[in-house]
Amino acid sequence: MNPKNSISQIKRLLGRKFSDPELQNDLAVFPFRVTEGPDGFPLVRVRFLGEERTFTPTQLLAMVLSNLKGIAEGNLNAAVVDCCIGIPVYFSDLQRRAVLDAATIAGLRPLRLFHETTATALAYGIYKTDLPEHDQLNVAFVDVGHASMQVSIVGYKKGQLKMLSHAYDRSLGGRDFDEALFKHFAAKFKEEYKIDVYQNARACLRLRVACEKLKKVLSANPEAPLNIECLMDEKDVRGFIKREEFEQISAPVLERVKGPLEKALAEAGLTTENVHFVEVVGSGSRVPAIIKIITGFFGKEPRRTMNASECVARGCALQCAILSPTFKVREFQVNDGFPFSIVLSWKSDSQNSAPQHTVVFPKGNAIPSVKALTFYRSSTFEVDVLYVDTGDSQIQQKISTYTIGPFQPSKGEKAKLKVKIRLNIHGIVTVDSAMMLEEDVEVPVSSVNEALKDATRMDTDDAPSDPSGTDVNMQEPKSADTTEGGATAAENGAQDPEEKSVPMETDAKVEPSKKKVKKISVPVNELVYGALPAAELEKAVEKEYEMALQDRVMEETKEKKNAVEAYVYDMRNKLYDKYNDFVTPEEKEALIARLQEVEDWLYEDGEDETKGVYIAKLEELKKIGDPIEARYKEWTERGSAVDQLVYCINSFREAALSNDQKFEHIDISEKQKVINECSEAENWLRERKQQQDALPKFANPVLLVSDLKKKAETLDRFCKPIMTKPKPAPKPQTPPPQTPPQTETQAQEPQTPEQQQNGAGATGEPASEGGAQEASGEQMDTDKPENFAEASA
Repeated sequence: MNPKNSISQIKRLLGRKFSDPELQNDLAVFPFRVTEGPDGFPLVRVRFLGEERTFTPTQLLAMVLSNLKGIAEGNLNAAVVDCCIGIPVYFSDLQRRAVLDAATIAGLRPLRLFHETTATALAYGIYKTDLPEHDQLNVAFVDVGHASMQVSIVGYKKGQLKMLSHAYDRSLGGRDFDEALFKHFAAKFKEEYKIDVYQNARACLRLRVACEKLKKVLSANPEAPLNIECLMDEKDVRGFIKREEFEQISAPVLERVKGPLEKALAEAGLTTENVHFVEVVGSGSRVPAIIKIITGFFGKEPRRTMNASECVARGCALQCAILSPTFKVREFQVNDGFPFSIVLSWKSDSQNSAPQHTVVFPKGNAIPSVKALTFYRSSTFEVDVLYVDTGDSQIQQKISTYTIGPFQPSKGEKAKLKVKIRLNIHGIVTVDSAMMLEEDVEVPVSSVNEALKDATRMDTDDAPSDPSGTDVNMQEPKSADTTEGGATAAENGAQDPEEKSVPMETDAKVEPSKKKVKKISVPVNELVYGALPAAELEKAVEKEYEMALQDRVMEETKEKKNAVEAYVYDMRNKLYDKYNDFVTPEEKEALIARLQEVEDWLYEDGEDETKGVYIAKLEELKKIGDPIEARYKEWTERGSAVDQLVYCINSFREAALSNDQKFEHIDISEKQKVINECSEAENWLRERKQQQDALPKFANPVLLVSDLKKKAETLDRFCKPIMTKPKPAPKPQTPPPQTPPQTETQAQEPQTPEQQQNGAGATGEPASEGGAQEASGEQMDTDKPENFAEASA
């Protein structure tokens, strides 16, 4: 509906110069306007809040991420900050920084920028329970997306994956097939219908959408029709194409499919026989001609065991869960490789000397990684970070320049500086730190422990006088071999030479000498070519916040406007239907006229008003309509409320008049109170009901539902405590009288069998008749003399 203001394919614009030939080709088919900014990068021009505004691709990506964040928060009902963002493997350092900047603007904190190929491989492998422990399972992933094609070959073992190779064609995707169909039908319609769709942005967009649908139909059918109503100049157009013809016009695109496949296989050092499975993903992979080419190349049928459109997102979600401490995920190691070679270049102290360089991160280097280089310099110097041998002319060679210094050598000689270069988890290269190393006096080995303690307190380290090969000596290298051969990674537990503990032989007779090395931090200034400055990033964050606030206000305003419109239509329909009997003819006419006025205002003067105006207009209408709605509501709910009160009255009255045993314990006067209260409520209901029945429906009611509910609650509160009064507890039985206590002489006097037989008491006197009855009352067995005697006692 609004093609010039709807931005798409933002990744194609991100981190690229406006003069980039590939970008210029893309701009030719974009319906929106893109111009060159003062820094040489593209700016997108749109209409926003009634005025023309310009936005950078980074800002536009931030809007997309912000929208995704809102969707996630809506589903989780919780704040979302940590995330993992999938990026194409061919993204340069500048493009990766732009994605991080966009995430910062959107209020997100990426735990990792994850290659889309690696994300697909993780989503495939983490669920596999039958991966081999020793032999490597090789799987090729072919991802043909909307605008690019990426190929990766991955080696799997139990609990881990390793990226063996990456290859890509950044401009080979599903949209190229759409473009081939678009050009075919544009030329055909120009000839048959005398219309030029290139002259109308909306017609172009509609034809492209129709061509995309046509491509999908051709993926499953040998032929397909194309019909578009009123494409341009009120002309309906029709077309027809067979799959063979489609493949013929797409031949230039299909010829490029083999290139990335061959490159990936060569870089992995494998043959097609060593690739055990081939997986195809991406929306563009559904084209039968592409599957035919892949099958012919690998000699095996590609499989579709993964969701072609969601596999990257699933892989990113799994990686985010692995990196997050909140989730417990199956142990699975991801060994990703960097797709480009990174070189460090610098000039020596001597005048007019040629720049020297060394490859610090060769192609396929593990991510993340850290390496250390040693320089000998007398003053501030610069180091350039460059891409080399990318095989991609679209990637800018120079990444950044770092100025290391100032520093002051203590002895007036060249200072020894150790520089750490980091390839971080996002695939971004930085000079992490620079340290100046100064050697002090020699210390005997017997006092190494004291020296180490002092070094810890004074921020110094002990280092061997002959450094190991983990440092690269950059003083005046004699050849490229000596400079490049020494650089090794110091990541994942590997320590730098001066950070390693020094093995000592305490039993040695000869005490070798040690040197005390002091480390002094040297400032490092970074200049990234084309990156967003920190001040500009802050402004972009504030701008995004302001725009999000404006969006919220606009959304709320739109909701209020829709509420007014909905009320107008709803109330007008009800006045002719169920509210008809509850309003006088005069009121009805006046309200309908007022509703019509508001409707006309909405589509004329009230088309673009503030939120407060719409709220006031709705309240004005409700002031007239609410009494009518209330009368109808009272009428519909009154019957059930009356029945509830009548049921309450009858229930309590029946209970009070009942002869049921469960109510015998309640005093008659209390029951009479209940009967009187019920009679009073019944009389009140009868009077009010007679008054209400005499009124017409459009009159304000006298018997309100709220009054009926209140009366029922009052009656229940009065009668319920009386009628649910518990029965009194039964009186306890009187215990048998106790005989006087025995004296010592009586207790010692033995009883004869005759006394026991005759029921004699403990005192030697015969038991009385009353005592026998009491014993009988205690349910004692009188046939047993001892029991009877005990009862008497």
